[in-house]
Amino acid sequence: MRYLDAEAIENIAIGAAFLGTGGGGDPYIGKMMALSAIKETGPVQLVSVEEIQDADFFIPSAMMGAPSVLVEKFPKGDEFVRVFDKLSRYLGIDKVTGTYPMEAGGVNSMIPIVVAAKLGIPLVDCDGMGRAFPELQMTTFNLGGVSATPMAITDEKGNIGISETISNKWTERLARVQTVEMGASSLISIYPSTGKQLKDHGVHNIMTFSEKIGEIIRSNDVEETVKLDNLLTLIDGIELFEGKIVDVIRRVEGGFNFGEATIEGLNKDVDTEMNVFFQNENLIAEKDGKAVAMTPDLICMVDLETLMPVTTEALKYGKRVRVLALPCDKKWRTDEGIATVGPKYFGYALDYVPVEELAAGGRADV
Repeated sequence: MRYLDAEAIENIAIGAAFLGTGGGGDPYIGKMMALSAIKETGPVQLVSVEEIQDADFFIPSAMMGAPSVLVEKFPKGDEFVRVFDKLSRYLGIDKVTGTYPMEAGGVNSMIPIVVAAKLGIPLVDCDGMGRAFPELQMTTFNLGGVSATPMAITDEKGNIGISETISNKWTERLARVQTVEMGASSLISIYPSTGKQLKDHGVHNIMTFSEKIGEIIRSNDVEETVKLDNLLTLIDGIELFEGKIVDVIRRVEGGFNFGEATIEGLNKDVDTEMNVFFQNENLIAEKDGKAVAMTPDLICMVDLETLMPVTTEALKYGKRVRVLALPCDKKWRTDEGIATVGPKYFGYALDYVPVEELAAGGRADV
């Protein structure tokens, strides 16, 4: 057990945005919400899954919708606790033990810190993805048979509701319709879980991992090449490409950001081209027509010099970036995991090949 102060939150916001693979929200917005909360209440208690009891009960809160909308449609501020309280009352639980993040992301890793601060409850160091994914059934809890519902949903106006569904896929379908009607973004509490379920099905130590990543990225006392080497060593990652963004195609549809970024090679990658396809999060990286990384492995775009994560809504012409990749959590590298979040689910005619195999010489046609 330890406490998260302002410095820890700064690091977690950046590291979680990196692991968000382009989605999960803007880290500046997320950290400002979390810093404001701990300024009022004091540091938040972070506990490991080893420190919780099997019978303890936990509820997460998260933002749902198109990340680009959050840039203009900022949360009012009371939605996070409102949706958390609504679900806990519906479940008849007088005292929820704590909360946890549903995914890694600049906003969605910060919202549980806000809830923990305002309610005086601990934050568990685990999540349900180990990265960010665009749909609600795309969690390791779903793979473990945990129900996403009952789920509470609210917006900045005060509309609020509870859903109980026949499957986690139906949870996604119905919540997506509500989110679109709420202005393409909403706040949800979902996957209420016991301590045993967090231990068995969560991705452990995600906040600590995010903090370590953020600490490296924010360090200013090392050379650029050393910082990159330190980051790749920590994440067991691969640098796929260096280049300048020359085109971005994006659209908001059905509560998602869809798009493609075209990157013209620089330095060692001169005279080559990379295309990164995304749906909220980066899903496929293609170099000169060949896939070099694919979901569920993490494809992360960062600033060429500072290594600060670049979210999909921040992609723009002329931006110089590095494209990095790292292996996903082992829970995703199962038949059910690949069926749930692999390239074919998103409409790409690709058989999943781990990023480390692609880097060793294996490639797949898009």
